[in-house]
Amino acid sequence: MRKIKLYIAMSLNGRIAAKDGGVDWLESIPNPDKLDYGYKEFYDSIDTSIQGNATYQQIINWDIPFPYKGIKNFVLTRNPNYTNSEHVEFVASNHIPFIQHLKRQEGKDIWLIGGGQVNTLLLQAGLIDELRVFVMPIIIPSGIGLFEAFPPQTQLSLLNSQTYPTGVVELKYGFGDHV
Repeated sequence: MRKIKLYIAMSLNGRIAAKDGGVDWLESIPNPDKLDYGYKEFYDSIDTSIQGNATYQQIINWDIPFPYKGIKNFVLTRNPNYTNSEHVEFVASNHIPFIQHLKRQEGKDIWLIGGGQVNTLLLQAGLIDELRVFVMPIIIPSGIGLFEAFPPQTQLSLLNSQTYPTGVVELKYGFGDHV
């Protein structure tokens, strides 16, 4: 069975985006050696992504080419009026059964891009297999949490940790029996 991996950066105070959804604060972290923090290796291990609509709307407003070409991208939404595009398929209902089916299909692993509401939805359903979070050396005043609303208490197992010269700390966790 394919694994769902939440690969994400957050501020030291647990924010994955500013209050308006922006992530430009990530660019303020000095990275003189242009480290990719294992992104290329991670991206090569997946062939599918899942993200919430607010996250998707932020991405398409970055004024860059769509960054996740070459993989299958699903956007979870409550709005049934969205039309699929060249790069994404919208899933407007039955999110959990859809994702359960997706996990059973053949293929590489699945990247849970976020945001906080989708992260919580999949956490509550026990569908996240791995959390790879990059704690950035910055505190932002307000914003979107890694998990929104009321995530359940969840025991994690630390699989690996790594520090980078930029001050970034990578934490890799397994979820319950998914370790």
